[in-house]
Amino acid sequence: MPLVLVALGGAGGAVARYLVDGWIAQRAAGAFPWGTLGVNLSGSLVLGLLFALAVERGVLPAGIRAPVMVGFIGAYTTFSTLMLESWRLIEDGATGLALANVVGSSLLGLAAVFIGLSVGRALA
Repeated sequence: MPLVLVALGGAGGAVARYLVDGWIAQRAAGAFPWGTLGVNLSGSLVLGLLFALAVERGVLPAGIRAPVMVGFIGAYTTFSTLMLESWRLIEDGATGLALANVVGSSLLGLAAVFIGLSVGRALA
């Protein structure tokens, strides 16, 4: 049963990623992959929050970890897409945008995890 729940979580995360990325991309202009950045930041924030609540504080049941954290968030976040889009920017001669994408996503992602952990720890 846990594998089925992880698979269902993954399906939900993939759909959520598609919808959120598309929603942001429709509203943003330019070559920069804003949708991917938005998905990575929101996924990092939620993963930090859930980790604090489920793993560190035991507020959420252990059974939620795999389906939500591995399935949903794992499918929702887009590191491989981040790398591919950055490489495509390099190929298009936009090395500065590629660097901004990798560095910005990494630093802002760490900040989002910190915020999520802080909120989760404060709630527990």
